Amino acid sequence: MKSLILKDLYNIGHNARSMLFILLILAFSLIPSTGVESYIIMSGILCSMMLITTFSFDDHSKWMKYAMIMPVTRKDIVISKFIVLLIFSAIGAVTGLVIGSIGSIILYKAAFNSISSVLNLLFTGLASLVIAEIMGSVSIPLLFRFGAEKARILMFASCLIPAGISFAVYKLFILLGISFSNFSILILLCFSPLIGLVWNLAMYKISCGLFEKKEPLH
Repeated sequence: MKSLILKDLYNIGHNARSMLFILLILAFSLIPSTGVESYIIMSGILCSMMLITTFSFDDHSKWMKYAMIMPVTRKDIVISKFIVLLIFSAIGAVTGLVIGSIGSIILYKAAFNSISSVLNLLFTGLASLVIAEIMGSVSIPLLFRFGAEKARILMFASCLIPAGISFAVYKLFILLGISFSNFSILILLCFSPLIGLVWNLAMYKISCGLFEKKEPLH
C-alpha cells in the first residue's frame, strides 16, 4: 500500500513547482476579485485534479496491466488512489490557506488578530478539503472505467453531480421552510467531514466494482 502511494507522489513530484506557480498566479487574479475564501476552495480543487495526472502516467506506462498481476489486491490499488486524492486535496487546502492569508494581509491589511477571523479561515480550509475530496472522488470511478484520456471528457460530472445534489438539498430545505443562519452553516461545516467520508465510501465501492471487472490483458 505504501509503495503504491509513494509511486504516485514520486511521479507527480516534478509537477509541484508548476502547480505552486499556478496557485500564485491564481492568487493575484482571484483574491482581489472574489476574495480569499473562493481562492482557498479553488486551490483545493485544483490540487485534487492532479490525481488525473497520476492515472495518465499509469496509462502511458501500462502500469495497471502490470499491477493486476502483482501480489497486491485490486482494493489496495483503489484505496491508494483515494489516499493520494486526500493528500493532494489537503496540500491544496493548506497551500491555499497560507497563500490566501498572506494575500489578504497584503491586499486588505488583514491582521487576523481575532478568534473569529482565524476560525473563518480554518473553516474555509476545511470546506476546501471536503469539496475537493467530494469532487475528486467522483472522478475516480470514471478514471478506472474509461482511463485518463477518455475520462477527461467526462470530468465535468465531477463538478456537476455534487453541485446538483447540493443544489437539490438546498432547494428542499427552502421548500420545507428551513433557513440557513450562521449557526446552521457552522453545524453543516462541522458535519462536512462526515459527509465527505460517506461520499468517498460510496465512490470507493463503485470504483472497486468497476475495477474488479477489468481484465489484466485489457
